Amino acid sequence: MANVNIGITERNRQAVAEILNQILADEHILYNKTRSYHWNVEGSSFMELHKLYEAQYNELAEIIDEVAERIRTIGHFAEGRLSHLLKLTSLEEPEIPVAFNEQIPNLDADHEQIIVNLRKQIEDFNEKYKDIGSSDFLTGLLKQHEKMAWMLRSYLG
Repeated sequence: MANVNIGITERNRQAVAEILNQILADEHILYNKTRSYHWNVEGSSFMELHKLYEAQYNELAEIIDEVAERIRTIGHFAEGRLSHLLKLTSLEEPEIPVAFNEQIPNLDADHEQIIVNLRKQIEDFNEKYKDIGSSDFLTGLLKQHEKMAWMLRSYLG
């Protein structure tokens, strides 16, 4: 890999890359779960939820790519091995519920867990690791997850 001189120490870039790979793992798990729910949802709101889940997993696919590219931008490699992603994630993979009243709270809880993690990491990236670019990047992710969580919660009334 070429030498990267972007005003952030190698030690700080390494720490940020490790955290970004954890975020990447969470995004992969949430993507897979959302895609699975898209395939397996049942009930009177099937088509509406089928379309909502599809829109959300497409957005998550874009997020995954952006997180991986951010890791590469700061001079490190993005994790792509599923076995390693499973070790890095903070999210759970429960049995696949088919009822939307189980799926939606599960997805919402994952988004909220990611949001809580991002809030802490935004501050750490800026203050502890002196990486305002990655901090700003996470702020954008935070907003996307807040909106997706809101859309899911709206179904619960």
